Amino acid sequence: MTGLPRFLRGARRRAGATVHATPRASRWLLVALVLACSSAAVPNADARGRGERAPSVAGRFDYYVLALSWSPSYCLFNPGDRVQCGGRGFGFVVHGLWPQYEAGGWPEDCGGTRPPDAEALRIGRSVFVTEKLLHHEWRTHGSCSGLDAAQYFRAVDRATATVKIPARFEAPRSVQSLTADAVLAEFRRANPAVPGNAFTAACSRGQLSEVRVCLTRDLTARSCARDVRTRCPRGEVEIRAVR
Repeated sequence: MTGLPRFLRGARRRAGATVHATPRASRWLLVALVLACSSAAVPNADARGRGERAPSVAGRFDYYVLALSWSPSYCLFNPGDRVQCGGRGFGFVVHGLWPQYEAGGWPEDCGGTRPPDAEALRIGRSVFVTEKLLHHEWRTHGSCSGLDAAQYFRAVDRATATVKIPARFEAPRSVQSLTADAVLAEFRRANPAVPGNAFTAACSRGQLSEVRVCLTRDLTARSCARDVRTRCPRGEVEIRAVR
């Protein structure tokens, strides 16, 4: 009994008598019981929290997101990228093909893969606008696809071919102002076989940044999971001209 507060040490059952704890003692007993139950139920809360996040394992994912970046917006904020922004006049370019989880989130940096060989680099250079982006996307996202580098870059190429870019975004020579919903409506009209909720948009600082398309592992258009949604203001955003 020495572990109890002093005012509880005398609260013992005597022979033939019932001991009534004071209200203050009852409160302490309740606190002690709650703490004991909490300790038993959650022996290691930190370990439980870590366990709720699935580790990134190559090939273990549910679907893809194809991200198409509007290059003029990228170049507005990254003018020092002379490879992409040195006057070559890109419109929509491939940002990446990203494995996703149906329940939300995505794997990344799965590791355990070989760097792209010469054949893979040849394919990758035909898909990505810069070699820096090629290597970043392979390391961060492609390594989680369960494919080797050449297979992954071919998958990126095939995924890109499934999406038709609307005519008004092919090579606009003047700035356009549209809502994100209007941009996505253009993509839906240009791709009538694609489910409407397969397209989402991303914006940054009043500029259209990307249009994203959800695809099955077989690269067929599908609806996006709930966490993949449009992230743009409600009003109009700028779609800068291709130069």
